Order: sequence, then structure tokens, then C-alpha cells
Amino acid sequence: MGVTIWDEAMSAALIAAGRAASWGDVPVGAALVGPGGDIVAVAGNERERRADPTAHAELLVLRAGAAALGSWRLDGHTLVVTLEPCTMCAGALVLARVQTLVFGAYDPKAGAVASLFDVVRDPRLNHRVDVRGGIREAECGRLLLDFFGQHRDPR
Repeated sequence: MGVTIWDEAMSAALIAAGRAASWGDVPVGAALVGPGGDIVAVAGNERERRADPTAHAELLVLRAGAAALGSWRLDGHTLVVTLEPCTMCAGALVLARVQTLVFGAYDPKAGAVASLFDVVRDPRLNHRVDVRGGIREAECGRLLLDFFGQHRDPR
């Protein structure tokens, strides 16, 4: 899979992140790319919209992808997401057997694939995920900075 497919998927994830921000969710978007380079599913955060603490973009896109494929095993698939996944989402990537994770901005407070932990490459687990971080990092990070700049008390 080349950078062109990742760029296309990251563009779709960024659009989904923008939609999430429009309904008040933290702007994180994700796209699931199949082994042939096709985008299988796209989702943005919906925690506020669904009142569901597990409605992270990564989990929603994994669920949609599994439903579309009729299998929970996402061997050979790539998950592209605008923000480094948290522990919950990193664990889901391992359980779904995703081949590659591509993410934009690092998350120094909750990132579980590079910043705080490395869940997806832990040799004690039954599956390991290849990781490429920092793809379109500035663009992904700006979306988050703008969102939090508007939603946090300036004091």
C-alpha cells in the first residue's frame, strides 16, 4: 500500500473528524482501508452524539468494516486515524488483527501506540500491528487545537 492510499484515507478521516466537531465531539476521524487499497469504512467520534463512552472513531470504523466484510478478522487491513489511538482503541486493533495503523497527531496524554504505551506491538499479545505515526501530523493536530481552543475556558 502506497502513501497515496494513506493520503486519500487520511483526507476521508479528516472530513469525518470535522463532522464530529460539528456536533460537539472531539474531532477525531478514522478510515479503514482494505488489502486492495479500497476504503471500506469511515467514521468520526460520536461519544457526545450517542452518549456512549466507547463511540471513538476507531471503534466505529472497525465495527462498520467488520459488518461490511462479515468478519471480525480484519487481516490485511489498515486503519488510518487522525489521532494516536487510546488504550481501548489500540486493544481493539490487536483483537481485530489489523495489519497496519497509520495515525496523524501524537497524543501525549492518552496515546497507547507511541506516547504512553505501545499496546499494538506488545510481544506478549497474540498479534502485533505495524505502525506509521505523524502522517499529516500538523493538519491533524491543528484540528484538535482549534477545537479545544473554542471549547475550553481561556483562563
